[in-house]
Amino acid sequence: MMAENITEEAVYQAVAQVKHPEIDCSLNELGMIKDITVKDESVTVTLALPMLGIPVSIIDYLVNSLRETVTQLGLGLKFEVKLTGMNQEERQTFFAMARERWKGWK
Repeated sequence: MMAENITEEAVYQAVAQVKHPEIDCSLNELGMIKDITVKDESVTVTLALPMLGIPVSIIDYLVNSLRETVTQLGLGLKFEVKLTGMNQEERQTFFAMARERWKGWK
């Protein structure tokens, strides 16, 4: 598939498959995918972190997982992740799901 055919919906569907490394949920289910923008051959995903101080290894894992998934959608696709923080309500939902579905770092 050529990159110019990529839609935000296609990116959402692809990103919905990306799982958190420690929690048995997708990033989408956890509320970590805030926004997806597709412009020309560029995809930007806004990733919400539940708190500051998350280990760099986990952030790298999440970003690389998203990059691998998105760049499979089209040749020559440029990919960027913007990091943001969750608000109080989003954080509470995230931690409730984390407690329920925790599996630990693989």
